[in-house]
Amino acid sequence: MIDLRPVAYVIGRILIVLALLMLAPAILDWRAGDGNAQAFLRAALITGSVGTCVALATANSQTHSLGVRQAWALTSAIWFILPCFAGLPYMLGAPGLGYLHAWFEAVSGLTTTGATVITGLDALPMGMNLWRGMTTWIGGLGIAFIAMIFLPLMRVGGMQFFRTEGFDTFGKALPRATDIARQLMLIYVALTCICMLTYLGIGMPPLGAVVHGLTTVATGGFSPYDSSFNAFQGAGEYVAVFFMLAGSLPFIRYVQMVNGQPAALWGDPQVRAYLTWLGLAVLIVFIWRLLTSDMEAEPAFRESLFNLTSIMSSTGFFSGSFPTWDGLMLVVALIIGIIGACSGSTASGLSVFRVQISFAVLRAQVRRIALPHSADPVKYAGRAVGEDIIQALIMFISGYILILGLFSVVLTLIGVDLESALFAIWTTLGNVGYGFGPLVERTGTFVDFPDAAIAVMGLAMILGRLGLLAVLVLLLPSFWRA
Repeated sequence: MIDLRPVAYVIGRILIVLALLMLAPAILDWRAGDGNAQAFLRAALITGSVGTCVALATANSQTHSLGVRQAWALTSAIWFILPCFAGLPYMLGAPGLGYLHAWFEAVSGLTTTGATVITGLDALPMGMNLWRGMTTWIGGLGIAFIAMIFLPLMRVGGMQFFRTEGFDTFGKALPRATDIARQLMLIYVALTCICMLTYLGIGMPPLGAVVHGLTTVATGGFSPYDSSFNAFQGAGEYVAVFFMLAGSLPFIRYVQMVNGQPAALWGDPQVRAYLTWLGLAVLIVFIWRLLTSDMEAEPAFRESLFNLTSIMSSTGFFSGSFPTWDGLMLVVALIIGIIGACSGSTASGLSVFRVQISFAVLRAQVRRIALPHSADPVKYAGRAVGEDIIQALIMFISGYILILGLFSVVLTLIGVDLESALFAIWTTLGNVGYGFGPLVERTGTFVDFPDAAIAVMGLAMILGRLGLLAVLVLLLPSFWRA
């Protein structure tokens, strides 16, 4: 059997950090004098106490290294356990959610989905909106926190955790996981601070600038306003597009650029494909809007650019008439939402890398049919792709489509209409954040969905964040055998 004490020890330490982070919104609400600070203090006390007990009970595991299977178990445990505690403030204070809805909101934040069951965001205590942004930011590159702070305690195995999180370097970036984590964290913090300052510079209120800065770079989509970016049309949308793109590119490429490889970002084939496909989607919707509406060119382009970038980067902000999109525009949004952004970023979805490999496999198979005796290996970035990678890719994409269809059917059996069900799983499994359909139209949130549907959607968010296989591998009995 797998020794889970090292996993429990890291989880305990992370819960202690989570409790300490709850003090920031508690201080903000205390200074505002709205009485909501006690909710964060009680949640911090519960979270910190559990984390301390778990860490103390498993402290002797520090002498053990973190192996491959333990790294997989830790990866899944983080996103299943942390939301149970990160959701406590939503229950104990405003908005006073039930446990299931509070768990859903926390899962949405930590998986950087941006879907919400809270209405009246403008009237929420400032600390609560700050906490929503903080959970998103933590989930965006939470891997860096863990690798930099806790994995050195386990002495080895840090790179195993990076692999379970999808940080494939496609060649050397840095020799040690802790070095990668440290530089990832510095880049992530720098991008976030620049984003916040830019928002402040264009006139966004301080709370809005901070929360939007946290959630834009994390591609999370939580906003402190029910109208999302409708109050900041124009410069605010263009700024958000830039930083959504920055957060949805492979962060490992930033590390390589910092370490003397200036062409690393543009040299990545998935970056070029991502920007090309997004640009094509924006062009299609922009032309369609010009032909089918009376919108002027600049607003039509800006709205198309902002909303489609938000979808493909799996952020979840919206502006303009986006909630009423239908027809061709909705089809384009559906396709790019499934594709998603780059692997190794804060974004989710199938990822451009996997779609590129799929096209390469399809092309190679067609050539083999036409020329049976020719040798045509599948290549990516000039290198041959191994059969094990191709098989894993086919399994992942098949599983993604299967779960998308299966969970959509489950929601219809629960009582959700077909359109709302399909887009609910599309947005949660892809960590996109915004849904469509009759159940979403009234509030723009998922508050009208049945409780059973909320639970299924929460599971879909976790599966989407972890890439399916990290969770499904835990269901194999052979995984747990020594």
